[in-house]
Amino acid sequence: MDEFIYEEAPYPSCHASTIEETPEGLVAAWFGGTHERNPDVGIWVSHHKDGKWTESVEVANGIINDTLRYPTWNPVLYQVPDGDLQLYYKVGPHPSKWWGMMMSSSDGGYTWSAPKVLPDSAVGPVKNKPVLLDNGDLIAPSSTEGDGWNIHFEITPDFGNTWEIVGPIGRGEDDINAIQPSVLDHGNGKLQILARTRNRAIATSWSEDYGQTWSPLEKSNLPNNNSGTDAVTLKDGRHMLVYNHVLPPGDKAKGPRTPLNISVSKDGIHWDASLILEDSEISQYSYPSIIQSSDGMVHVVYTWRRERIKYVKIDPSKLTGLPIENGEWPTISGEQKGVEPAE
Repeated sequence: MDEFIYEEAPYPSCHASTIEETPEGLVAAWFGGTHERNPDVGIWVSHHKDGKWTESVEVANGIINDTLRYPTWNPVLYQVPDGDLQLYYKVGPHPSKWWGMMMSSSDGGYTWSAPKVLPDSAVGPVKNKPVLLDNGDLIAPSSTEGDGWNIHFEITPDFGNTWEIVGPIGRGEDDINAIQPSVLDHGNGKLQILARTRNRAIATSWSEDYGQTWSPLEKSNLPNNNSGTDAVTLKDGRHMLVYNHVLPPGDKAKGPRTPLNISVSKDGIHWDASLILEDSEISQYSYPSIIQSSDGMVHVVYTWRRERIKYVKIDPSKLTGLPIENGEWPTISGEQKGVEPAE
């Protein structure tokens, strides 16, 4: 199943969507406005109800006072188990000077608390969802863009009341500039990240102690076009990554944001090419967010040409794949196996 969350909106541009499952169903959010960085950019929310996405509503903005307003950025939804739905987002003139905000909802995202600045200098999850570990900690993958690109983690034992900052982690031998990590959970405290870089490859790092210490960043064997990715550890132990499998031209750090691909791995190292969600030379498909819901289905939202947000539902048990070797996407014939039919 793939569909647009909305066909028309009161703003021309949107980006950086996020999706979460609540007891009331799926909820998506993104930022929308005149264009990225414009002060009128706010956070918009839509619910999947009765088989359709509801009309989106602006729930947060960057209004400081009557004469000052900043853009908002990169919302991230997180459902506390048996608790509130949280919405993390950023406010500020640009990524090197933004700050983290959080709101919560006790009714699945229909009404929200007043926004508050995150404590302990936390930014919050910078693009991708936090992950609840089996030791009870919630780990938020985060990053900064002021003094080069650096990845750090924000860990909370109490769902956002207090935060511990870990990092930034080492850039490694290749001096990797990386941001916007996603966390994979290999069990028993073993974690892995995959991250966007300026180094023409998705970066990875590992922790063996629930995210308290991390290995220096290394390049994976997957290309990166200096655009956001996301990943999730599935209930069957496999890991699923959604990203633009494209190498920038020549020796450039930045490349086209198309195609948009899904790969699957058993170990986080060797990846199988499984699905192409979008592929067009005339535009961009970017900044995906991916979750697995309680029924086992996988849900992806992403930016469609900066004009709309697209939603895809996938049955991971139906996905097949071919090994990715030397960073090359293999030729996959046939239909998009695994994409659920329209409901």
